Amino acid sequence: MKVAIIHYWLVGMRGGEKVLEALCDLYPEADIFTHVYDPESVSEKIRRHRVHTTFISRLPRSKKYYRQYLPLMPMALEQLDLSDYDLVISSESGPAKGIIPREDAVHICYCHTPMRYLWNMYTEHYRTAGFLTRAMMPTLCHYLRNWDVSSAARVDAFIANSNAVSARIRKYYRRESTVIHPPVQVEKFTTRSHKPDGDFYLVAGELVRYKRPDLAVEAFNKMGRKLIVVGGGEMQNELSKLAGPTVEVLGRVSFDELQYYLSNAHALIFPGEEDFGILPVEAMASGCPVIAYARGGALDTVEDGVTGVLFDQQSPEAIMDAVWQFEQRAFSPQELRQHANRFDTDRFKSEILNFVEQAIESNRQFPLASRPKTEERQVVAAAE
Repeated sequence: MKVAIIHYWLVGMRGGEKVLEALCDLYPEADIFTHVYDPESVSEKIRRHRVHTTFISRLPRSKKYYRQYLPLMPMALEQLDLSDYDLVISSESGPAKGIIPREDAVHICYCHTPMRYLWNMYTEHYRTAGFLTRAMMPTLCHYLRNWDVSSAARVDAFIANSNAVSARIRKYYRRESTVIHPPVQVEKFTTRSHKPDGDFYLVAGELVRYKRPDLAVEAFNKMGRKLIVVGGGEMQNELSKLAGPTVEVLGRVSFDELQYYLSNAHALIFPGEEDFGILPVEAMASGCPVIAYARGGALDTVEDGVTGVLFDQQSPEAIMDAVWQFEQRAFSPQELRQHANRFDTDRFKSEILNFVEQAIESNRQFPLASRPKTEERQVVAAAE
């Protein structure tokens, strides 16, 4: 069985690329197709595979400005020749699923989220965009939405990385999906066996606007409590200016330093709405509870009162109240670790293999050319 994996772009190692690494383990002979590829920015595990790029990679300065070529990506995907492949797995967050597979091939889409800038976060992107971008967005995004919905019909089966993403797939594509949470390398984190050494709370990750790190900084400014902010991104300088005397913005740190902060913080503050959010699970693997906004993937990973505290509004006051509630409770590092193990890499691989096996079997039983409607398939299953 020849396997192709379609990934939107390969210019860094974030959550989507961690999923890709696990798929590379499962299918070591698979070929990878992507719009833009920067070998120095990805892991050796990904580099070991044959990586093919679309014509987007040949456009000027595409490794840096690949997002500017978004309107051309549907055309680029449809020009890929995948006629040799029996199984196609698309990793969707940017345009990836819109390929044209062979008629009898099985196409499975692992959806990190329908493209945010077209759907659930369109108004936020529009509001913060520059004048020229705002002028073009309504027309371009209208075209891209139509293509995005039509290309969803080319997918045989959808996997969602969280229940929140599953709901978006149902809302925007009118398709059902199976939730398989992303792999988290729990084994890389050591669970603390002591009370935190540091008298601080922690914000970590990419410092971008939709993650709302500014809310945590404002809350801890008002409380006069110590907060450490680690990570880089577009908001780093803004947060440094916003930070009061008890808030320290450190920028990017090494993995060992991140482990130290997770092991010694009172709790991780997670004020944004994420599609899934790997960092809260990594915190729990370290024995660190999580104070999170009760939307998106946090609802799949944070159990209120067991592994952390959830708050319902994105505001400094809601975070302050959640910190107060957190400090009235006790959390077990061992229980946090046990909860994190539910999201480990072996679990992900097992669930993916089972899902792919079922999708292939369904395709054999109901080939595309003669596949009955849902109601007819239910009758056949009942008769069997």
